Amino acid sequence: MDSLRAFHCSSSPQIHPSRKSFRFLHQCHKPHLPNASSFFRHPISLRFHRPKPFSTLICAVASTETREEEETKEEEGEMKTKSRRDKVNLHIRLDHQVKFGEHVVILGSAKELGSWKKSVPMSWTENGWVCDLEFSKSGELEFKFVITTKDKNLIWEDGENRILKLPRAGKFSVVARWNTTEENLELVPSDHAGDEDEKNLEDKESEGIDGVSLLEGEPSPFVGQWQGKAASFMRSNEHHNREVERKWDTSGLEGLSLKLVEGDRQARNWWRKLDVVRDIIVESLQGEDPLEALIYSAIYLKWINTGQIACFEDGGHHRPNRHAEISRLIFRELERHSSRKDVSPQEVLVIRKIHPCLPSFKAEFTASVPLTRIRDIAHRNDIPHDLKQQIKHTIQNKLHRNAGPEDLVATEAMLAKITKNPGEYSEAFVEQFKIFHHELKDFFNAGSLAEQLDSIRDSMGENDIVTLNSFLECKKNMDAAADSINVKEDQGFTLLFKTMESLNALRGIIVKGLESGLRNDAPDTAIAMRQKWRLCEIGLEEYSFVLLSRFFNALEVMGGARWLAANVQSKNVNAWNDPLGALIIGVHQMKLSSWKPEECASIENELLAWKKRGLSEMEGNEDGKTIWALRLKATLDRSRRLTNEYTEELLKIFPEKVQMLGKALGIPENSVRTYTEAEIRASVIFQVSKLCTLLLKAVRSTLGSQGWDVLVPGDTFGTLIQVERIVPGSLPPSTEGPVILVVDRADGDEEVTAAGRNIVGVILKQELPHLSHLGEKVVFVTCEDEEKVADIQKLIGTTVRLEASSVGVNLKSSSAVDTDGNSSIKNASNDIISGTEIPSSSSGRISYSNQGVSPGGVILLPDAETQTSGAKAAACGRLSSLSGVSDKVYSDQGVPASFQVPSGAVIPFGSMELALEQSKSMESFRSMLEKLETAKLEGGELDALCHQLQELISSLQPPKDIIESIGRIFPGSARLIVRSSANVEDLAGMSAAGLYESIPNVSPSNPTVFGNAVSQVWASLYTRRAVLSRRAAGVPQKEAAMAVLVQEMLSPDLSFVLHTFSPTNQDHNYVEAEIASGLGETLASGTRGTPWRISSGKFDGLVQTLAFANFSEELLVRGAGPADGEVIRLTVDYSKKPLTVDPVFRRQLGQRLCAVGFFLERKFGCPQDVEGCLVGKEIFIVQTRPQPL
Repeated sequence: MDSLRAFHCSSSPQIHPSRKSFRFLHQCHKPHLPNASSFFRHPISLRFHRPKPFSTLICAVASTETREEEETKEEEGEMKTKSRRDKVNLHIRLDHQVKFGEHVVILGSAKELGSWKKSVPMSWTENGWVCDLEFSKSGELEFKFVITTKDKNLIWEDGENRILKLPRAGKFSVVARWNTTEENLELVPSDHAGDEDEKNLEDKESEGIDGVSLLEGEPSPFVGQWQGKAASFMRSNEHHNREVERKWDTSGLEGLSLKLVEGDRQARNWWRKLDVVRDIIVESLQGEDPLEALIYSAIYLKWINTGQIACFEDGGHHRPNRHAEISRLIFRELERHSSRKDVSPQEVLVIRKIHPCLPSFKAEFTASVPLTRIRDIAHRNDIPHDLKQQIKHTIQNKLHRNAGPEDLVATEAMLAKITKNPGEYSEAFVEQFKIFHHELKDFFNAGSLAEQLDSIRDSMGENDIVTLNSFLECKKNMDAAADSINVKEDQGFTLLFKTMESLNALRGIIVKGLESGLRNDAPDTAIAMRQKWRLCEIGLEEYSFVLLSRFFNALEVMGGARWLAANVQSKNVNAWNDPLGALIIGVHQMKLSSWKPEECASIENELLAWKKRGLSEMEGNEDGKTIWALRLKATLDRSRRLTNEYTEELLKIFPEKVQMLGKALGIPENSVRTYTEAEIRASVIFQVSKLCTLLLKAVRSTLGSQGWDVLVPGDTFGTLIQVERIVPGSLPPSTEGPVILVVDRADGDEEVTAAGRNIVGVILKQELPHLSHLGEKVVFVTCEDEEKVADIQKLIGTTVRLEASSVGVNLKSSSAVDTDGNSSIKNASNDIISGTEIPSSSSGRISYSNQGVSPGGVILLPDAETQTSGAKAAACGRLSSLSGVSDKVYSDQGVPASFQVPSGAVIPFGSMELALEQSKSMESFRSMLEKLETAKLEGGELDALCHQLQELISSLQPPKDIIESIGRIFPGSARLIVRSSANVEDLAGMSAAGLYESIPNVSPSNPTVFGNAVSQVWASLYTRRAVLSRRAAGVPQKEAAMAVLVQEMLSPDLSFVLHTFSPTNQDHNYVEAEIASGLGETLASGTRGTPWRISSGKFDGLVQTLAFANFSEELLVRGAGPADGEVIRLTVDYSKKPLTVDPVFRRQLGQRLCAVGFFLERKFGCPQDVEGCLVGKEIFIVQTRPQPL
């Protein structure tokens, strides 16, 4: 399976220690970018980079060159050679590792080191961070290494600047250590500086452990990734003397981790270590949290298979059949668990990492005395006595007493030795040893991909064998192309795509064959064959990594994002077909790996649809190029989000447990540090992520955004401050004056003023779910471009000016006096911002009333008033009245403003207090509420009180007469939504959107479920976030009250939020709509993704698409089933959504929403935030509030 682990060659630092290079080489001249009609304009050479000392990169050239051209090139080459002799080539390696997501750069005094202004990036390897530099002159230079953190902060080395004296010319390498700036750096002459790290990695594959070159052909991955002790040939039984002293540290361990480490301490040989894993897996997979056991097992087995946890003899005799039997038990449990309906994506992910670490349990390996060929070889008479002794004691005896991964390493080293000099040993002996080597690889499941696939041939159907042969032929041709210097671009590229497509087809067949699961009565032979199928499926995934890496390299050779963007500008998107095709294949591979398969399928369908659709001159009344780019950007953002979620899961799964086990088992620190990073970089998802990022960069260039999205334009200045989220307490207490926030994450429903009234701008480092309540008050932009984010981070803590408009974004250093009288800072000063408008009595206190409540304690929606029911319910009551006249109102274009309002009722203020009195909990409630006013964030005092209050109120049941009244108002079969309507939300200065609960899909026919929903809404008045929001607004906690709005539950096709004053254009003439598929909770819940954004002119009817939706899921109410407060989640395929694909529908809906929004703005007398939905052809409005300006 070495072909599965080939290195990919890239300009970025993606290096995996067990991958060989397979490179697309290109012409030495630079390709032209615009108007390319095909993917390759120049000959591209497919060349397999053999791991030879000082191997040379060969550039393909046209075959029609004249002798004069050749002579000219030779002269130029001589000049270049002379020029190179006058330069210093330096290969720098920092022997240090950082956390995943962090990077290392160099800054220094020379222009090649950025002149202390611009950093020079380094590339990650398992041996540290490396870079290659060329200096034009000798002399002394100063520099330092700098770590760039995840949030783009810079961590400089301690101490003085490093000093390095460069000679006049030559090639050198130097190794440094972090924070040892005083060390003397030694320049080591190197004929091939810069190739050292890659060469070392390649040599791991091309040489035996003892330094002897391996036989021609493919070594097993064990040798390529082996990090254990080198093999040595013994003439007597010395194994028991070769164990080094190991130390175990169980401090701080408990549960499974302690059990595993203690088990390892007692288990010296491989058989017993496998049995430890079997015991943990079998026991834990029956429990409630199997993921932990799977993670520990995957880490442990990988360290065994790479030799970092050594296996030794323990005096017992455990033939390989014992190992095979344990492996079968583990495999059976893993397969059964994988086929369960409730298995999590994380569990599947980790299980896939365990499978390659298990030995085979084919019938020949479960026999009582397996692998006997080596015994016959060790007793042959046609080989020297010393060699017989070495084979007997190094391999035969060891294998038959205590087999372990080191046996395959030793066998391959022996094979390298006996084949080094052809003819030195008899052909019959060498042939028998090669057969044994093949058998041993089979036992360790270490065969090449081709060998693995051949092993399942007899179990496949006739048509499936045709697909298998097709792939093997393609792979063979790809390998053959390795020896060819000139392969025409059409041939090479066609072969690459044909190989990827045949791999897709073959892997699909194997995955389908594995879907049936493992029967309880399956015979051992069937289980063994299933293991082979599983390993082939995993091996094909790994090979797809190699193919996608080659494609990515070729795309960068052509000019990457710049080349693709240039083609779009000339309205030629045919050049995008191949990159999109490669991305489709990559996403399909993710689907076959069971990583969120429904999401992968939807993304795949969208990409196929956009590829087929192409680019039109106009789409409706909008520019075709812009719509093409916006639509594709939505899907590419969704694709990258999918890959980021995979990375995030790995970062949750591995680092902490790797650190814990590594310390306990004495694993080298470097192996512990690089474990997760290596896992991420070795996955096909990593290649998909790289391709997404490149394509997104090209799309942003097409749209002119260059990584920025302007959501609320404006010009402001203030101190740039980094925060994780916009929440109360996020700003340092000492912060004064205007502030521009750099925010890591936002849901879209945060109150900016809750974090600070002096916030004048926000720069968000992610896509924004919606604008409803976050961005309207301040200048608001998003930035997802890593390079720009890095530049932003350099300005943290300084005063900056943020200028955002439709033309672009400019962020620059500024001074506190660098402003004029019209600066937007005035809009953020505490004495200018209007205070929160809250219904109040003459005493100035917040008040509410339960006067006029119906006998059942419930108010009908048309009768709702602010004093009894809250601003939200009162607005809904007025909406109910307005809906009756809306069908008589039309826009200037004749579009009706008609809408409907769901029927409803209100459980008024005071009902919660009544329930507290009835449960005799009022005294306890008042005591906690009083403490809440002064509770501190530090020490968890506030969190504890909030939890106690919510627990108390959630246990309440509404008074019986209230539930009975609701039952009389709504039919028993009705599905309802229970919503908040507090006296501190939906106000002119305090929208409090998203702070309080809404519980969908409940029914009055089930009083318990309905009552629980009401109490949950009451309890949401005291969430940590709600309490802090009121504190920031200066609202006493005891004056906050909650009414409950109960309405008919709709099953919408689309839900929307309207801003009748456009936040994007800052223009009263436009209504801006944000739209999501399904229930409105998708918009309100902070789900990752973006909605459709449409701007519509109030007077000219012009509709403009600002963004396409890419939420992964839509929330729906079950058409049947219990009304239990739950909704269903369905994955969205936007290639089937009219709002994405039909410009006529998009225009018509935009105009209708605009007409409704403008009508409500005039009726309520100010710009409105309007929430509603589309059910069939009918528009329903469920809420309106004053729009924050």
